[in-house]
Amino acid sequence: MDVHLRALRYFEAVAEELHFTRAAERLFVSQPAMSKQVRRLEQDLRLTLFERDGQRTALTAAGQALLPHIQTLLRNWDEAQRAAGDAAADEASTLRVGMQTSVGRGLLPEITKRFKQRRPGWRINLTQVSWDDPTCGLGDGAVDVAVLWFPLPDLDGLRCHVIAAEQTVLAVSTIHRLAGRRQVSLADLIDEPFVALPEEAGTLRDHWLATAHRDGRPPVIGAVARSADEAFEAVANCQGVVLVAEGNAAIYQREGIVTIDVTGLPPNELALAWRAGVGSTAVVDFVEAAIERSD
Repeated sequence: MDVHLRALRYFEAVAEELHFTRAAERLFVSQPAMSKQVRRLEQDLRLTLFERDGQRTALTAAGQALLPHIQTLLRNWDEAQRAAGDAAADEASTLRVGMQTSVGRGLLPEITKRFKQRRPGWRINLTQVSWDDPTCGLGDGAVDVAVLWFPLPDLDGLRCHVIAAEQTVLAVSTIHRLAGRRQVSLADLIDEPFVALPEEAGTLRDHWLATAHRDGRPPVIGAVARSADEAFEAVANCQGVVLVAEGNAAIYQREGIVTIDVTGLPPNELALAWRAGVGSTAVVDFVEAAIERSD
């Protein structure tokens, strides 16, 4: 019988939280996905691991007996992966950082400077990843750490540290009907064609279309873009408008496009993301360098 590590991590989280929703939030997954994996584990083991009565979740005797062994197994596996990651990273002296848009804001130079104080001689390899991959290279191990906008992808054991929070602006062509406005609300944009991320981008596509703030009205899609450059090219060619974080609007300034403040939307959060227990301790040094910068 083969049992996936993901199912074991889900079991551990629920066993420690004794609450499916809190356990799902802890691992950045949906509560239904968490419940499905735990039920499958119970079926595979032919055991009932939790007592559920709608009001509370408790471990059965079988679940209590299994938990310490699963915790030990997962810690040993994480240590084994970390040791292998350390060996590979030390051999190359390179940390791979994935991005889906230019970062700017002086963030990466500051973090890199602090990181190299911890690891002299190391190099930062920046990799541009298409929006087709919502994990920005973390899912298949192409990068060690990624710079991602919230909401984060549904990836087992993902951890994050927010490095910026910015207001939303609207990018439009200079000949667009709204180009002279200083401020708009989402209600002004309900029928506007939008430039969308590809469907593979998942919840991030919905975020930049402000789907949750449209009172159930679906967005009008004028074009699909797989990178920031494609998105701004589509805007310049009047194929649609696009929501963007204020800092990114400054990075991608170009002729033929203007930006307008948007009211009524929450701030956008930019974060470093990495997979806990996977990769090298160099990732920890990079994250701690980011935390030092923000302190």
